[in-house]
Amino acid sequence: MSALLTVEGLQAYYGASHVLHDVSFSMKEGEVLLLLGRNGAGKTTLMKSLMGLVKTRGSVKFRGKETVGLQPHLIARMGVGLVPEDRRMFAQLSVLQNLELGRKKGTGGRADWQLDRIFDIFPALRDLQARKAGNLSGGQQQMVAVARTLLGNPDVVLLDEPAEGLAPVIVQEMATQLLALRKEGLSMIISEQTLSFARSLADTAYVLESGYVRYSGTLDHLEANAKEWTRYIAF
Repeated sequence: MSALLTVEGLQAYYGASHVLHDVSFSMKEGEVLLLLGRNGAGKTTLMKSLMGLVKTRGSVKFRGKETVGLQPHLIARMGVGLVPEDRRMFAQLSVLQNLELGRKKGTGGRADWQLDRIFDIFPALRDLQARKAGNLSGGQQQMVAVARTLLGNPDVVLLDEPAEGLAPVIVQEMATQLLALRKEGLSMIISEQTLSFARSLADTAYVLESGYVRYSGTLDHLEANAKEWTRYIAF
């Protein structure tokens, strides 16, 4: 099977600051990758780079087509969806209005994700449709952010620290919902500081530190050598 996403020698910059250094990886259709690293490791910058939101050099190919240099809306049309760390809710709009803002057909005119399917994965949102997004809890806003991205019918979803700032019980609920998406065959890249949240969601991990890939391999191997990696991630 050919790669869904291939990243080679990716460099990223904020002005004159060189933030990502020679990052390379690839993923197949239906695969879930985990990006691990502490604050400032470069995870968010990598997500933004894949979405065309920061200045980059190197190569990012989605289904064999180069995306470096493309505008973010063109990358989204190709089938890449981003759930940003700050969620980006329209606070004065209702949950349903926020969801509808994300609606678009996927590649080839696909429309796999409709509201009924969204509510099957996130049943709490069914009863919250009329509530203003600004009145939601952090966990509820995170569900809206993921659901809104899914309504864009992406081929791969980038989730930037989806458990950040959530209460433990909500973190577990979010993990359950993302596991359901994995079982649906959705390709995902999930960034996290803590391995425990995403342990059941992915098989392959990349550990970032100061913008460099320090580890790539299985989660089993990472856990078996936990002492070696505790300086980079929380277990």
